[in-house]
Amino acid sequence: MAGRLQDKIVLVTGASRGFGATIALGVAKEGAHVAVHYNSSKEGAEEVARQIEAMGRKAFLVQANITVWEDIKRMVNEVEAGLGPIDVLVNNVGDVAVKQMSWRDVTEEYIDHTLAVDIKGTMLCMHEVGLRMVDAKRKGCIINIGSHVVVNGSPRAPQYAAAKYGVIGLTKSYATAFGPYVRVNNLAPGFIETAKTLARADWKGGRREQYIERTAMKHVATPEELVGPVIFLACDDSINMTGVTMIANDGYSFVGA
Repeated sequence: MAGRLQDKIVLVTGASRGFGATIALGVAKEGAHVAVHYNSSKEGAEEVARQIEAMGRKAFLVQANITVWEDIKRMVNEVEAGLGPIDVLVNNVGDVAVKQMSWRDVTEEYIDHTLAVDIKGTMLCMHEVGLRMVDAKRKGCIINIGSHVVVNGSPRAPQYAAAKYGVIGLTKSYATAFGPYVRVNNLAPGFIETAKTLARADWKGGRREQYIERTAMKHVATPEELVGPVIFLACDDSINMTGVTMIANDGYSFVGA
């Protein structure tokens, strides 16, 4: 049976580990051929590619620093040469300022890095992929991975909340600019229990229990549980949605009327 992304070309940034790796494997299970992007974790990317190919799908490794525009242009050129024109971009790379445990610990370096990765990097990837889709008048989808900090903010790392608010602005702006060819949406999850999250000092020091207590579902999402919303936004099931931020955080916070 054909999957919802059968034979689509999907580029997933930051796909060598964590949520990005799970997304790459999830879209492959739906029939996609996957460009597995990494910056420095080549070994992890190779393992993800191996698992994708074991499903009978094509995998293509591509390295790039997403904060460098020339790297982004090269990345997209290589993916198109190796797999074909990109149908779906999943902007998964993001920085959560994990080493910063309090707003008091903020440094100019932390601010610059977070904004460079979360805003500049996201924008460059959207711009370069979406430009080619629009110029070719080819239908496509872009999914940005944001955060639920856009609801309550982040007293721990205010620059992270600012960056993810910026992603909402980018999502709405490019949804308008790229229409009617390209749909652009933003998935804003809560905490995801990746290896990186589990290693955080605050997570091991009681933050996990506090978070669970505040959620309506009394639960923390696994990467596998959040692949479904990504696939939904990437396929025609969400054909009438663009410029939307979809929050998935087990009822930690609620938005709307």
